[in-house]
Amino acid sequence: MSKFDHLRGVPGSRNRLAAQVWEGARVGAPSAEIPEADEVGVPAELRATIEHHMSLYPDRRSAVLPALRAAQELHGWVSDKAILQVAAVMQVTPAYLESVASFYDMLELEPVGRHRIYVCTNLSCQLRGAHDVVEAFSAATGSPVDGSSPDGVFRLRSFECLGACDTAPMASIDGHYRGPLTTEDAKHVADHIRAGGDPAEVLPDKRFVGDYGPHLEQQSSEGEPTDGFGEGTA
Repeated sequence: MSKFDHLRGVPGSRNRLAAQVWEGARVGAPSAEIPEADEVGVPAELRATIEHHMSLYPDRRSAVLPALRAAQELHGWVSDKAILQVAAVMQVTPAYLESVASFYDMLELEPVGRHRIYVCTNLSCQLRGAHDVVEAFSAATGSPVDGSSPDGVFRLRSFECLGACDTAPMASIDGHYRGPLTTEDAKHVADHIRAGGDPAEVLPDKRFVGDYGPHLEQQSSEGEPTDGFGEGTA
């Protein structure tokens, strides 16, 4: 049994917020204990990333989303271990982090495929063939839609909206927006990633202006943080 199962209710459910906040507020509740960094083995790179983001805000809790994202990039999902490591660095309770992570569905609370492909299937993309594109990705990756491939390489989701209607049909590939896509592009993406290629370099001719992922740690030559959008910003 996981340490946080008493907070999670039905496995996989995201209807946990009230229970988590209440548990975190109970005086003396185990989930309200802030772990020590040396007890949970925080990797130096993860600590540096989280501390960098905390330094950008007057309230350190404002860095919770980039901190959880950094932990997910490291562990592949927001595991119990990831929760404890982030809590130790940010000096917040695990229950608080659970309540945040369970609200945002791009944070994974269960093990999933390492490379995440989100295909937009909202109206603009759907009218331009998104259904065929997502099915092509399913065939190319071996992952069922809204599931993961048996080899653990891919996580494929049909996503409600990714906010890039002008490049429909499009997808987010490990955070990198690409579009307009064809069904043939799906195999190219899958082959590129399986061969060890950098997701940031896939389909360069279909790169979305404003591509932001994952460039959150980039800094300018003057040492100042970028706006978080990485390449292509005007």
